[in-house]
Amino acid sequence: MHDLRNPGPLLLTTLLFSMLSPYAHAQTLSRQSNLTSPSRPITSTPTTTIPQIATLAPLPAPPDDELPEAPEQQSANFISSDQQPAGSISGTVLDPSGAQVEGALVSIQFLDSRPQRTLSTDATGSFSFTAVNPGTFKVAVISAGFANWVSPSLVLQKGQLYELPNISLQMSSAMTNVDVNFTRHDIAEEQVSLEEKQRVLGVFPNFYVSYNWDAVPLSSGQKFRLAWRTAYDPVSFAIPAIIAGTEQSQDTFSGYGQGTAGYFKRFGASYGDGFIGNILGNAILPSVFHQDPRYFYKGTGTIRSRALYAMSTAFICKGDNGHWQPNYSFILGNFASAGISNLYYPSSDRNGAGLTIRNGLIDTASGAASSLIQEFLVKKLSRGIPKTPLPGK
Repeated sequence: MHDLRNPGPLLLTTLLFSMLSPYAHAQTLSRQSNLTSPSRPITSTPTTTIPQIATLAPLPAPPDDELPEAPEQQSANFISSDQQPAGSISGTVLDPSGAQVEGALVSIQFLDSRPQRTLSTDATGSFSFTAVNPGTFKVAVISAGFANWVSPSLVLQKGQLYELPNISLQMSSAMTNVDVNFTRHDIAEEQVSLEEKQRVLGVFPNFYVSYNWDAVPLSSGQKFRLAWRTAYDPVSFAIPAIIAGTEQSQDTFSGYGQGTAGYFKRFGASYGDGFIGNILGNAILPSVFHQDPRYFYKGTGTIRSRALYAMSTAFICKGDNGHWQPNYSFILGNFASAGISNLYYPSSDRNGAGLTIRNGLIDTASGAASSLIQEFLVKKLSRGIPKTPLPGK
């Protein structure tokens, strides 16, 4: 019986890298795992009325049988708005000369379902919204004779006294209507864009971790986009190149031979493992089963509760409907990618269905270990993690 496909001495080094990578969720352990890992334009129409900012339908609430260890304090679905530490949003509105603008209408709109709030600036041009619950918001200012002003997306933390920089209005010969619309897809785009900046030690991609417990589910297109972004990251090529060189030096998979041809066969097989596992486990199957391929960081609770939660994510995941369910995408992706690898590895290293099953089981177990590392270590080593929480945290 042939041994599991194992590059040997490089296993310990690359194991950490593989656990930080979504590739480890899909490729067979018989080979070394590869490390891979807004708003709409303002429309203007003549008006003298106060604009209303479109709101979003509320996100679906988690089911009663949701994972017991899920962090209630992290989820807006578990915490009513009057229980969250309230903050405030304040600022001053000025004209082009720097004088205070009295009577300007200031509105705030959050990305969740809460209603728009509007008030007028006082004699000093100041405004202050009190008892404001945390979340991502925008501010719009309207005043007669001035062009409308809209801020970029901002984040209010729990209990934060958020003071905006002075708002300087520009002169305008006509009134315009500020229309700030957010859709679930828009919010997901902002969240994915932030996740694409996450890197361990500033180098290794860590795109499949959400530090927002209530992140909006990804569309099928966004799942494929994130998978392709991972597949073509430079690190996704560098790690297989190193693995192939080590395998060649040890004559692993001797059926590939030596020389340049042998090296590129090993490189292609190693990269293929990660690519196939990534596309299957993070894009195709999650789209078919309507599941979220990301790991949702918990970050609170006892060490035991966090460890149990992390390991359980190899077997359960969040569906696009917000409910926890069996992780079909991850488990089936492991076995499917292990089976497909038999098409391009030397016949002497295939060993039929037995090896495929063993590798699928090992990959699933390594996924649990990967989640443990994500929960307790990776955040401390990562760059690009949002410094302020998104809605729901």
